Parts: sequence; C-alpha cells; structure tokens
Amino acid sequence: MTRNLNRWAIAPALATMTILFCGPGILAARGAQSSPQGAQSAPAQQQQPADKDKQPAPLAMDSPQSGTAAAAAPVAAPSAEEEAAFKAFQAVPPNDIDKRIPMAEQFLQKYPQSRYRPVMYQTLVSGYLAKQEVPKMLDAGEKEIALNPNDTPVLGLMGQTLARTVNTKSPNAMEQLNKAEQYSKRAIEVTPTLPKPPELTDEQFVAAKNNALEMAYSGLGLVYLQKGKFTDAIPALENSVKADNHPEPDPVNWYLLGLANEKASHFDAAVAAYTKCAAIQSSLQPNCKQGIESAKKASSTQLSAPN
Repeated sequence: MTRNLNRWAIAPALATMTILFCGPGILAARGAQSSPQGAQSAPAQQQQPADKDKQPAPLAMDSPQSGTAAAAAPVAAPSAEEEAAFKAFQAVPPNDIDKRIPMAEQFLQKYPQSRYRPVMYQTLVSGYLAKQEVPKMLDAGEKEIALNPNDTPVLGLMGQTLARTVNTKSPNAMEQLNKAEQYSKRAIEVTPTLPKPPELTDEQFVAAKNNALEMAYSGLGLVYLQKGKFTDAIPALENSVKADNHPEPDPVNWYLLGLANEKASHFDAAVAAYTKCAAIQSSLQPNCKQGIESAKKASSTQLSAPN
C-alpha cells in the first residue's frame, strides 16, 4: 500500500497486550507514515513509502496505579454490570475494530470512572489509527496519557504522529511540535526503565521496547528537523533507524536522516542514508534517488561540515 507523505496509513493487524490489572489492551501499531509537512527542503509532492503491515511485539504499559495523578483518587470496585460489559468487550477479537470502537466509546460513556478506562482508550487509539481517523486517535491518545503518563507505546506513537501531521502554516504548529517533542522525550526516558512482564519472552520485550523507541526517536528527529535543528535531528533519527526491528525498515526515517545530514552539510552521510531509503521498495524511492543526486552535487561544490 503506497501513500503520499502527508497521508496516514497503518498496520491493520494489531496485537494485544496486558496492562497489570486491566486485562488485554492494545499494542501501539508501527505508526502512521505521515508527512513532515513543513520540512524545509521537502519536495512539494513527496511520496510516502509503503507500510508492510508490521506487527510489533506487545509491550506492557505502566499502570495508572503507579504514581500518576489519576491514580491518586481511589477507584471504586466495578459493579457486576460493569464487569459483564468489560467481559463482553474482551470477547470481541482485537482486529474487529468496527465492533470494538463503539463498544469502547459506549463503555466510557456509561462508566466514566472505570478502572478499565486505559484499556478502552488504548483500543480507541489502535482502532482510530487503523481507520485513519487521526483527530479521534489523537484525542484518545491524549486521554490515555492523562491517565497513564508512562504508556510508552502511546507516547511514542503520539510523538511521531504529531510531528508527521503538523501543518507548519497553522497558528498552533509550534504548540503541536512542542507537544510531539515532550511525548517523544518522555517515551525515550521511560522505555528503558520498564520491567519485563512475566508473560513476555525476552525477545518480545526487547522488540516491543525497540518499537516504542523507534517511533519516539522518529518523532523527536522530525521535530528538530522542522525547527531547523539539523545537527540535533541527526542522532535522534540515527537512533530511530537503529531501533527499527522490522524485517523491512521504515524508509521515512532513512529519508529524513538523509535530509537532516544534507542540511547539516554532511553530504557523504546524506548519500548513505538516501541510498538506504532508495533500496526499500516504496513510493518514496524517487525522492530518495533525487536526494542522492542532490547530496552528491552539493558535495562537489560545497565544503562538508566536520563530523
């Protein structure tokens, strides 16, 4: 599936996960492959690479009982009716988003103080991401983070999404970029500290953490790129491609890494990153090949910056 750089797409298959007391929740999808709409040297009609339906391993989220503001207030034990509604929700397959989304919305409306709210918000993040309903996904993500500030998959996804969907001509563009930076940095800070849930293998846990870090570093790198901080963008994007544990890497991050290096006058590094991007089959390939030629031409007429 190909798409423009300023459009959304996602991996349709979303795995389930466990959140301490809440039962199955959602796993952050690979992330929307959207545009750095204001990136200073991005061509007007850039193409977005194909998403290969990546399925990251599950990562347990930090519980709202672990010191968050929302946890300060006591949560009443669920009634029998609430438990029955939650079990009915659990019985729906995770990939049946057309059924799970309205059930989650109805549950939240009926039980606004439920201990199961994080599961519902995670489901809405996952479901609206799959349906490419970005504003609703962002709204659900904000509410989940308010309940659970250490939900690293959602933090990483929100950071990357906000960075890739910002309209730099919008009056709140800087506010959106700052929020993307905040969420990305929080995910980067928290993810390495998470204990391994007993139900996950070591391999699953490492893959899940890498998936969260890939998105978080991607969002942070793009924020820096949008702000013109090219030398800061480079290490963030390098960490993103390093954390990418999928069989076929995300070409967007290789393209952005090439762009950041080219803007910082690291022309050899730009050529290397663009070449990586061009080797991945996607609709972004023409832009990556164009970037190779642009960086090579610049290297022949300009001095390269020291590493």
